[in-house]
Amino acid sequence: MSTTTRAKRITITAIVTGALVLGGGGAAFAYWTAQGIGSGVATTTSSTPFTVTSTSPSGAPLTPGGPSQSVAFTVKNPGTGSQKLSAVAVTVAASDGSAWAAVSGCSAADYTIGAPNIAYGQIASSATVSGTVTITMNNLDRSQDGCKNTDVPLYFSAS
Repeated sequence: MSTTTRAKRITITAIVTGALVLGGGGAAFAYWTAQGIGSGVATTTSSTPFTVTSTSPSGAPLTPGGPSQSVAFTVKNPGTGSQKLSAVAVTVAASDGSAWAAVSGCSAADYTIGAPNIAYGQIASSATVSGTVTITMNNLDRSQDGCKNTDVPLYFSAS
């Protein structure tokens, strides 16, 4: 090979190599590594009180020492999430839970409420669970005439 040809080859090789380096073909990249931190927030709501509705009692009218009546009731979860029903308490009381004193000579002491019959546990949003409770009239050693022809108010508390 002649010196001129060889010089041309070297020149062309140098030009091509320079062009590749300047043009990015074979360019090296450098970078930094980093870590970051941050924070965020999610929100929750509070529980929603259960709602309790009841039906009219079934069974014969109450009398001192007589048969009991059964009252069906439903507990509803009006909340947007599942809530646990742990207890249902039923008492003879006014609609706000205060002592019943609307009838002279008749009080909550004249009646006994049985334990509610209901399945406790999780209630899905907008779902209901049904139960029953019994009420009997106590046979006390005094006149209970004040209780004749009386509607006995039941107060339900679900938690």
